[in-house]
Amino acid sequence: MTTWIDTRWDGQHGIGRYAREIYPRLTVESSPLPVRGATASGLNAIKRVPKGLIYSPGYAAFARAERQVMTIHDLIHLQTPWPQRAKYLAFYNAVARPVIRRAGVVFTVSETSRRAIAAWLKDPSVEIINAGLGSSDAFRTDVEAAPADDPYVMYVGNLRAHKNLRTVLRALKHLPGAHLRALIPAGEHDEAHAICDRLRITDRVQLLAGLSDDDLARQYRGASATVMPSVVEGFGLPPLESIMTGTPVIFWEGCSAVAETVGDDGWAIEDSQDAVEWADRIEDAVNAHRRVMPQTRTYDWDATAATIDGVLKRLS
Repeated sequence: MTTWIDTRWDGQHGIGRYAREIYPRLTVESSPLPVRGATASGLNAIKRVPKGLIYSPGYAAFARAERQVMTIHDLIHLQTPWPQRAKYLAFYNAVARPVIRRAGVVFTVSETSRRAIAAWLKDPSVEIINAGLGSSDAFRTDVEAAPADDPYVMYVGNLRAHKNLRTVLRALKHLPGAHLRALIPAGEHDEAHAICDRLRITDRVQLLAGLSDDDLARQYRGASATVMPSVVEGFGLPPLESIMTGTPVIFWEGCSAVAETVGDDGWAIEDSQDAVEWADRIEDAVNAHRRVMPQTRTYDWDATAATIDGVLKRLS
């Protein structure tokens, strides 16, 4: 059976980073899937695809695929507010679920996501494999810290509602001396500037975009803490990357995937929407001058790719 790799996922986002790490490590004999268009397009469901085995590092399911193995990082789409949730329910239940059941296997990145997928699929015959993920060699404790005139906390993500960045921005109003550096897509900078202007914190928020891993590692290392205010994640690479540079993480305790990664290497927030509590923990981080040791658990891209590679070889 011919193996096709959906190579459209490379980009400045979480799945894009995952894909960039996995693609070059695969040794299974394969070819790029001859399909164009946005990965998030609903048209993927009806596109013609060649016969054989398709692997996608993301959630683009092809209803016409003979056999397709996907990596489902999380089921965040199914928590989208109504009425937008309706289109995601239609896609996941009518397209993705049959594709996964036909393949008999699906990959994910954490135990949190594995449990969520099992509850959604309701099909014990499907093998749900937590292949994990890794951390780039750039993220280590001996990197040089980014220069800073004032202490700052770091954020890496975007402005989507579940990322909950707005709560951290509101928290800055309660801390006149606090600074934030936020790595978000360049296309969201205007919206972020508008939010900061309304909160009158523009002079204390620095927006970043397009950093290399080496530059990002220096930003993590120079921070008092990394803030991860997400209310839901399948894994969340920023907490892992931050800890690998020795910088603790402030996170909401109810986000189980992030809590799974951070453990005791940071501060847990009880109420994800409480800006005052976020302000208190940010103040604690700035005053603590705390560093953490990277976790003994191994996060290895080679191991993740090897797991995926082995399954693709078995099925092809």
